[in-house]
Amino acid sequence: MTSLADNLRAVRARIDDAARAAGRDPAEVHLLAVSKTWSAEDVRALAALGQRHFAENRVQELVGKAAALAADPTVPELHWHLVGQLQRNKVGPVARLGATVHSVDRASLVTALARAAEREQQVLDVYVQVDLGGPEGELGSRGGAAPADVPGLADAIVAAPELRLRGLMAVAPRAEEPGPAFERLARLSTRVRADHPGASETSAGMSGDLEAAVTAGATVVRVGTALFGTRPLTSDAGQ
Repeated sequence: MTSLADNLRAVRARIDDAARAAGRDPAEVHLLAVSKTWSAEDVRALAALGQRHFAENRVQELVGKAAALAADPTVPELHWHLVGQLQRNKVGPVARLGATVHSVDRASLVTALARAAEREQQVLDVYVQVDLGGPEGELGSRGGAAPADVPGLADAIVAAPELRLRGLMAVAPRAEEPGPAFERLARLSTRVRADHPGASETSAGMSGDLEAAVTAGATVVRVGTALFGTRPLTSDAGQ
């Protein structure tokens, strides 16, 4: 518990320092703890330290941990997020849980989520995931919609009353420094907000590059390793 508490303090200090260095209010930047591959007991321990928002990459792990912790009366109410890729045949459990989805990357997924949310009588918060590619505009391998497709996806989400567009999400490309990529994301976010002012959030930055993301305007940083420690990698959307 002491080590976890130290890690949480250190991550929050990094966020606060980066925000202040960028001339931003640290309260504008929220920490999303990525608990993929870690146990429900680890989530319980971090929740006891005040963390309330947790993310998973896989639907099965998301639903299992959420159910286990909801059944424990000692655990405060938590809000769950999905940061990994989502298949249309798995949207039902996500909608039932009311989880925030950070990885909407195609029109067919918008339709599937809207239908599932309607069945579950939920309104789901969602982000459009952007493929930031490389500096020359080529698409990368980190997942997400091509930047040119993002405004149309945003329009489709806003047109679905069962969905609420929170903003954009992205993972920095491996082949370049994260700062320029996050600046491209910030410009695209500004464009989307011009049409949809409610899409005010940007989910970007992980353990190794959160400072660059905060500098570029991220409002949600997705941190796993810096909080929980190293673990086997299954996907990199939220580390």
